[in-house]
Amino acid sequence: MAEVVKMPKMSDTMTEGVMAKWHKKVGDKVKSGDVLAEVETDKATMDLESYWDGTMLYIGVEEGKAVPVDAVIAVIGKEGEDYKAALDAEGTAAPAAAAEAPAKEDEEEAKEAPAAKGAALTDADLEKMGVTVVRMPLLSDTMTEGVIAEWHKKVGDQVKDDDILADVETDKATMEVMGYASGTLLHIGVEKGAAAKVNGIIAIVGPEGTDISGILSQGDAPAKPAADAATAAPVKEAAVAEEPAEAAHTSTDGSRLKASPLAKRIAKEKGIDLSQVAGSADGGRIIKKDIENFKPAAAPAKAEASAATEKATPSIPAFIGEEKYTEKPVTQMRKVIAKRLSESLFTAPHFYLTMSIDMDGAIAARAKINEFSPVKISFNDMVLKAVAVALKQHPNVNSSWLGDKIRYNEHVNIGVAVAVEDGLLVPVVRFADGKSLSHISAEVKDFAQRAKAKKLQPADWEGSTFTISNLGMFGIDEFTAIINPPDACILAIGGISQVPVVKNGAVVPGNVMKVTLSCDHRVVDGATGSAFLQTLKSLLEEPVRLLV
Repeated sequence: MAEVVKMPKMSDTMTEGVMAKWHKKVGDKVKSGDVLAEVETDKATMDLESYWDGTMLYIGVEEGKAVPVDAVIAVIGKEGEDYKAALDAEGTAAPAAAAEAPAKEDEEEAKEAPAAKGAALTDADLEKMGVTVVRMPLLSDTMTEGVIAEWHKKVGDQVKDDDILADVETDKATMEVMGYASGTLLHIGVEKGAAAKVNGIIAIVGPEGTDISGILSQGDAPAKPAADAATAAPVKEAAVAEEPAEAAHTSTDGSRLKASPLAKRIAKEKGIDLSQVAGSADGGRIIKKDIENFKPAAAPAKAEASAATEKATPSIPAFIGEEKYTEKPVTQMRKVIAKRLSESLFTAPHFYLTMSIDMDGAIAARAKINEFSPVKISFNDMVLKAVAVALKQHPNVNSSWLGDKIRYNEHVNIGVAVAVEDGLLVPVVRFADGKSLSHISAEVKDFAQRAKAKKLQPADWEGSTFTISNLGMFGIDEFTAIINPPDACILAIGGISQVPVVKNGAVVPGNVMKVTLSCDHRVVDGATGSAFLQTLKSLLEEPVRLLV
């Protein structure tokens, strides 16, 4: 009998897995224990093993695709066996079968559908017709609609690709809209003074006599009036006030210069005065090639003499940069980090307690300990051990919110945040209060190496009762961290800074480390968190207490 392979739940937080790589293909022989595929979870990339012998009959997920936990991903059985019954039993139909045999209801619906419904025109259809649909462009980052302030063309006029069709009033200024098409203006969809949503049809350009009824039948909702006549009149004047740069585009006799938006932008970048440029387009309008071919005339001698007597104005060279970016799909790990920490921050009421700790004693103790320890002890190891001892004295901090009850943990399992390429992993040092500093150090180093190699297993990161996050090695003095559910607290550790401190009434050099405790106020109150930090402070300032 064919066996259905489902996406397993490989961690306590996993809701879906990405099929990173298949090691078997349909028709391959499979033995129990063979690796079928590699699955990317929210924490690591793990091997998916087979528990059956047989032949790979069906693969339901392509590489790179995400699959929910418990979804069918493959079928294993005897060679030539009909696997469709197994899929049907799981409520899943093979994609190929679904593609080859559409439901009768769909066929009937397709037959009965009106011709107009299936005759929607595509961009390719419009291109064949020589028709260009002019839509309301997005002229600013906050724009949702634009008001037609003025039409420069009317239906039936001939249009060139660099002609200005209309002036559009946005939420920030009045700007020109070009058609970028040649032909006859067949349709104006928005009257002067009316508004159109961004991407709504405002005009259609194409060969004279073209039937555009099909285009209009699949168009946008009718435009709505933007304002009544009383308020619409002063639009142009207000626009001039909002965008003084446009006012500068006038000739010496005060008349308005005609220039395409691209020509204006290039002229501004090159520092060219548009009033000195002769336009070659219709009506003397300035276009791109006019700016590129422009050669400034020599200034009159009188102007040169006058300029020589004045203080030279500093010249700011134009700098033209390129805006570019790269987008990458969100990994499973990053998806879960975003989901869990968003839920934590916006569900658990966080509050923060910061304390400065004198680390002179810890520095001296660490130097002495490392003379005898089989592994090098770090300050992070000492903090972890001190946190473990303090948690045994303050069980309220070593707890979890469970909705209708609070769990007070008697064991101490400390999660240690480790940065990896795709995000963050939190392996757990279990029963940390009973382990020596050298044991803790060796375990943390092993976790860090396996985390970066993506070799951690679910048992390595599950079951924490408290979390620490240390950014001191990156030069961070102090920071706040988001609680890692289901823990009630997380401790953010800054670096050790050399600062002046007062000891015995005198200012002397000191080594101070700041720590910040993020607390879930549903479980931990201010006094409880403060008492925990006081205990932690005393343990680190007198490290010999860690050995008692």
